[in-house]
Formats: sequence, structure tokens, C-alpha cells
Amino acid sequence: MKALAAGIGVVFLSPILIAGTGMMLASAADAVQSGGSFSNCLNDIDTDEIAEQVSKILNGASGRDVHVEGLDLPAEQVPNAQTIVAAGLSLDVPTKGQIIALATAIQESRLRNLNYGDRDSLGLFQQRPSQGWGSAQQIRDPVYASEQFYKHLLKVNGWQQMPVTQAAQAVQKSGLPDAYAQWENLATALQGAIAKTFPGRDKDADQGKNPPTGTTGCAPGQDGSGFGRIPEGSVPKGYAIPKNADPKARKAIEWAMHQLGTLYQWGGSCTNAHGPDPMGRCDCSSLMQQAYAHAGVTLTRTTYTQVNEGKAVSPAQLKPGDLIFSRGTAARPEHVGMYMGEGLVIEAPRTTKPVRITPIKDWTILAARRVL
Repeated sequence: MKALAAGIGVVFLSPILIAGTGMMLASAADAVQSGGSFSNCLNDIDTDEIAEQVSKILNGASGRDVHVEGLDLPAEQVPNAQTIVAAGLSLDVPTKGQIIALATAIQESRLRNLNYGDRDSLGLFQQRPSQGWGSAQQIRDPVYASEQFYKHLLKVNGWQQMPVTQAAQAVQKSGLPDAYAQWENLATALQGAIAKTFPGRDKDADQGKNPPTGTTGCAPGQDGSGFGRIPEGSVPKGYAIPKNADPKARKAIEWAMHQLGTLYQWGGSCTNAHGPDPMGRCDCSSLMQQAYAHAGVTLTRTTYTQVNEGKAVSPAQLKPGDLIFSRGTAARPEHVGMYMGEGLVIEAPRTTKPVRITPIKDWTILAARRVL
């Protein structure tokens, strides 16, 4: 499965954070001119400290008391960095490619979704409509802009063997071809911190690194793997809704579990999943909607809108009842499930499959939302 998840928000927080003009304090050209002042002080950055500060932002901190070395507006910049990483993961771009993309966006826009730039340059990567990057509206979509950068990067012959600045320049064709190098350490630290928030994305064989740990926020065996193979439509032996679950989340999970074994129906309302009318059965988003309706919580109907419900939470900090999103992109996820605790998720997966419980280790999470 190539597509993520990413959010973000991940994503994560809201999958697309489009910066308002009020926060855009300097032109892209000004940002480039001032960039050299960071080139020395970012050579020995504290990656553990950056990871800690990034985690605070991704867990909902305002940014007022958060300091990320090299970023002056972390509450705005970190979510944009998360979108870039999520897009890279969704396209199966190796870690180095994600670092190149982050270094490029730091240089070009300081990780801000600018609505201006040199000539007609726009967005995170200062891409130009006149140069075939897409319409102005498309370029201002951080997911689209990130995907376009990656698609151009992957066409560069031998990019994985190039230094970061050379690979970035091959895509950007900047007037300052060596400027990207100064951001490599910061980009590397950001990528590492953000990638850890995506369960199932802890393997990095392409970089020859040891797999990081703790990406799901679960101890070993708490990612659902301890239940072994779960027959479709059944409750794994030994599972119980956690005692500390929110009462409304408990009701929603219980109601969803009563739909186990009923067949998926795209566009189904989930109002009578056990009845004879196929359109009364559940698809992924109607299962979430109706489960929470029976707990007294109103949700919208589709994954595209549910990904904006409630508040963003880190996939590493899931609680029973949280909605998790996968497939597609962080901006437009194509699938949603409900976290049940104990490393398990309940979902209506796809045509010909029943409502079922799956381990979270099998999910690539793009975003997580807490609706209570």
C-alpha cells in the first residue's frame, strides 16, 4: 500500500495548514538572503531536543513555549514539514528524498505556505505556475506541492547518490544552487522526529539505519500483534474496551462491534447493517458516523470531512475512540477506522469484506482525530 495515511495530521493535526497572510513577514527572497546566518549554528544541532519540541507541536502545543532551532514559527512550520514527510511516505520516497524535500522547503519558504514570491513563485517550494508546476491554487495546496516536488526529484537520474544540495538544485534550478546544504542537518532532524509519528513506518532499510522504536506509542505486543491472527468479523480473545475509555467512546466502540461481520457497502448508510437492504450496510465513514451518533456525537459523512472533525492528535498518543485515517493523502484520506485501545482498530474495509477488527500495526496512519 503506497498511500499513507499524514495528517498529519498526520497528519497528526490538520492535514493541510494554509498560512494566512498575517504570518508572512518576509518575502521568499528576504528569507533566502537571511538564511546564511544559520549555516554555522545548525551544524551541531541537538536532534533529541528537536524531536522533543516537534512532538509538542504535533501533540497540539501552541508554539508559544516551543523552540525548534532554525525555525522561528514552529507552530506553522512543523505541520508543513509533517505534510512533506507524509507525502513522501505516501509515494514510497526513501528517507533521503524526504530530507531533500524538507531542506528545499526550508530554503525556499522557511516552511511557510507563502502566497507570494519571486515573480509568480508560490507555496512551500516556491513553484511557478508559468513553469508548469500547476495552477496557483494547486501549488498553494501543501500536499500537491510536495507530491510535485517528489515526482520531479524521482525523475532526476542518480539523485540518491547526489549531495542534498545538488539533488535539490536539479529540481529547483535556483539562482543560489549551494544554499540548500545549510539546512541538511535540520531537515534530517525534522524528518526523523516526524517519521516516528507514523506507525508502520519505522523501517529504513534504504538508509542502512537501525529501525527506530516506539512509533506507535505502544509497548511491544501492544500494537495488536499480541492477539495473533484475528478472524474477520470476530472479537479477538482477551480484548476488552479499556476501563479508562471515555464513556462516549465506549458506547461508540460497543455499537461498532455489534456491526462486526456485516458486509461492506460503498455509500451505505450503516443504519441497518444486519438488514436485507445493502444500502443499510456500512462503509468506513458511515460506520464511524453511526457509531458516534449512538453515543450522542454528530459526525459528518465522509472521510474527506471527518478528517477535520474534533482535534488533531499524534498517532503516538491514541486513545480509544480516536479516528485514524489512511490511504490516499493526508488532505484527502480514503479510509477511516476507530481505535479501540489495546492496539486494535475497528473498520469497514472495502467491498466483499466485513466489518472487522485489525491490529494497528497493519495501518499506515495519515492523520488521527479526537472527536470527544
